[in-house]
Amino acid sequence: MKSFQEYNRIIRQDMTLHTRQRDRELVLKTTWGLFSPKAIDAGSQMLLDFIDIEPDHDCLDLGCGYGILGLTLASWAPRGQTLLVDKDFVAVEYSEKNRLLNHIDNAECQLSNGFDHIAGDRRFDIIVSNIPAKVGKEMLYIYLFDALKYLKPGGSFYIVTITGLRQFFKRGFQEVFGHYEKIKQGKTYTVARGIKPE
Repeated sequence: MKSFQEYNRIIRQDMTLHTRQRDRELVLKTTWGLFSPKAIDAGSQMLLDFIDIEPDHDCLDLGCGYGILGLTLASWAPRGQTLLVDKDFVAVEYSEKNRLLNHIDNAECQLSNGFDHIAGDRRFDIIVSNIPAKVGKEMLYIYLFDALKYLKPGGSFYIVTITGLRQFFKRGFQEVFGHYEKIKQGKTYTVARGIKPE
């Protein structure tokens, strides 16, 4: 039987995930306390499976966790710049650790509560977010209005959320973006986006 000290040391060790996203292999370090630390969650994977991205796109990962979405986008868009933000300093620390581990030089990781600490003049072709199921109406509308502001004309705000909330998000996108595009609906998750008018 392991002693308390041995058990404590084991559970505090980083976990390592290996993933292949299209043509890119990534190694990701995670830890307890971050979202889905033992495996890439199915919602994030579904989102990645349906993103339309170009090599020169500038991207933002809103609520980046340990970086699976943002670092994948940065690897797919090597001529663009990708920003990963999270309000949790541990998430930002692990995103930066994973950025360095995978030698991704066209990305940066930053602490930010939503869009609050992103430079006001930055604009993105793609913004992605795995939005928490418990997001309230007020927070959703803050995200939508801020995403609309920070997108370039023609840019896309991709989200993944639990399928049971799709009507809630549909109304929000229609009110703020003027439309809502459901890209993929599964039993558990739905991927959708809004596009900023040209």
